[in-house]
Amino acid sequence: MNFDNLKIAFQYALPKHGVSKLVGFLARGRLGFLTTLLIKGFIKAYKIDMNEAEQSDPKHYKTFNDFFTRALKPGVRPLVSEDNAVAHPVDGTISQLGPIKEGTLVQAKNHYYSALELLGGDQDLADKFEDGDFATIYLAPSDYHRLHMPLAGTLTDMVYVPGDAFSVNPLTAENVPNLFARNERVVAVFDTEVGPMAMVLVGATIVRSIETVWAGEVTPPRGPSVNRWQYPADGDKAVYLEKGEEMGRFKLGSTVVCLFPKDKVEFLESMLPGTKTRMGEHFADKK
Repeated sequence: MNFDNLKIAFQYALPKHGVSKLVGFLARGRLGFLTTLLIKGFIKAYKIDMNEAEQSDPKHYKTFNDFFTRALKPGVRPLVSEDNAVAHPVDGTISQLGPIKEGTLVQAKNHYYSALELLGGDQDLADKFEDGDFATIYLAPSDYHRLHMPLAGTLTDMVYVPGDAFSVNPLTAENVPNLFARNERVVAVFDTEVGPMAMVLVGATIVRSIETVWAGEVTPPRGPSVNRWQYPADGDKAVYLEKGEEMGRFKLGSTVVCLFPKDKVEFLESMLPGTKTRMGEHFADKK
C-alpha cells in the first residue's frame, strides 16, 4: 500500500464528524493569545496575503473562525462588469467542469456521480439541470472562504442533505467514489435570468459550519434526514441577491458545485481543471 492509499484508508477509519466537532469547538473558542498564535501560524504556513483583508492585524480576530471567514477590502475582488458575463463565485481551484450527461457529473478521472443524489434525491429539481452544465471548485485552506453569486437571482429553495465528512481535496476526489454526493451539503437554488441555478455547498472533514446569508448557520446541528425550505418570489420574505453579492460561507474549507440549465451558459475556454479562480472574475458567458 502506497502513502496515498494509506491516507485514503485513514479517512475511512477516522471518526470524521467527531474530529470536526472538536476542531469546531477550538475554532470558535476565544483563547486570547493562543488564538492569535494559531492565526499567525496559519498565515505563515499557507502564505496568506493579509494585505487583502479588511482587518489585516491577526490580533483583531477573537476566534479562528472570525479569521477564517474574514472579509476582504472593498475593491480587492473587482466584479466582471459585462452584463452577459457570469462571475466566479469563489476563490479556489477548478476541480472539474463541463456538461451534465444523462444526469451525471464528473468527479475526477473515472469517477462520476448523479445530479439526483447531489441534490438530495429530488427528481423534479434534478430534471431542471438535465443536459445542463456544472462546475466544481475546491477551496483550499489558504483561500478566501466567503461564497458569492455568479448571477443575480431570487432564492427559491434550500435543501440540507446529511452525509459523511470526507476531505474534498484532489486526492480524495480521485479515490473516494461519489464523494460530493455522499458528504453533508447544503443546496441553494435560485431563479435567474438563465433559469434555475443551484449552488451546492459541500462539507468536509473539519468543516464545522456551513452558513447562508438568509438562514445563518444551517449546519450544525447535523440532522439525520433531508430538510427542504421554500422561499417566496416576492414580498418581505423574498431573498434576492445581486451578482457578486455574498450568499454564504464555510468555516474551514470545502467545495462548491454550481449547476446551470441546458444551453444557458458557456464556460470560457481558459477554464480547465486545475485553473485558479478569483471571486468576481469572468467565468462564463450567458448563451
